[in-house]
Amino acid sequence: MTVLSRISKATLLFVTIGLTTTAIAEKHNATTPSFRSAAITDQVSMLRGKGGNVAVLTGEQGILMVDDDYQDMTPALKTALQPFGGENKLTYIINTHWHGDHTQGNLHFGHSAKIVAHDNVRERLLTSQEVKLFKMVTEPYPEHALPSITYQKELTLHMNGEEVSVMHLPGGHTDGDSVVFFKKANVIHMGDLYFNGFFPFVDVQNGGSVIKMSKNVTEVLGMIDDNTIVIPGHGPVSNKAELTAFRDMLRGTYTEVQEMRDKGMNLGQMQVEGLSADWIDWTGGFLSEQVWIGIVNSSIEKD
Repeated sequence: MTVLSRISKATLLFVTIGLTTTAIAEKHNATTPSFRSAAITDQVSMLRGKGGNVAVLTGEQGILMVDDDYQDMTPALKTALQPFGGENKLTYIINTHWHGDHTQGNLHFGHSAKIVAHDNVRERLLTSQEVKLFKMVTEPYPEHALPSITYQKELTLHMNGEEVSVMHLPGGHTDGDSVVFFKKANVIHMGDLYFNGFFPFVDVQNGGSVIKMSKNVTEVLGMIDDNTIVIPGHGPVSNKAELTAFRDMLRGTYTEVQEMRDKGMNLGQMQVEGLSADWIDWTGGFLSEQVWIGIVNSSIEKD
């Protein structure tokens, strides 16, 4: 390859990265006017809108909801709750972490429902936060939209005949991650510890770590069985086998980036080199391979 060809390839790559980052932000903020509802069990359903996947547990004692999407999706979410009895039946909201695509619905639904989250989620939402990759700044939430029930390691809610275990698995996606296990239904909501089928966003800036995410997913894999229904933070309903493949991708891409670093390659060189063909199937999401390499590299530097 000539020097000119190498320069042209690198120039094209950096232009592509810039365009991809813009596309990420636009896609992440794309307008979705409604939610798609899928029954998981007789009592648990998943709602897919614009942000993170929402789960609802229904029964005579009302509705428990896991995450509540962006603020501008609140009217659509209110409509989506109607078949389950409507928002007046909403008793609890569990925030799996603090990002706005999982918590901005708090601003409306927090007027009537109790919000549950890890201690760090409340601390984050009390102050201004930023996610630089998406150029998102979160202003402090008002008191009614903050978690009023917080925990350190594990919390159990008993509702509608279900045992709901909320567990903190720290330092994977953020510093306040929770997974929510509906034990009798054998359904688990992973929050953003799991993006099904594509490279995940790991918020290294705010306490996340790729290797820690893989360890947390491994811990979950030891808690579930082949019949467990797995709700990811983003992507379609899943299972243990697919969650295992996600964990293996995290480990494998981390190893490849570390090997490139060990050869003395800088970030730009690693992005030009790229990952092996083993991970091509994971490039169909909202993060390009080059952006994912940057996230992994940042995580390695922090770890």
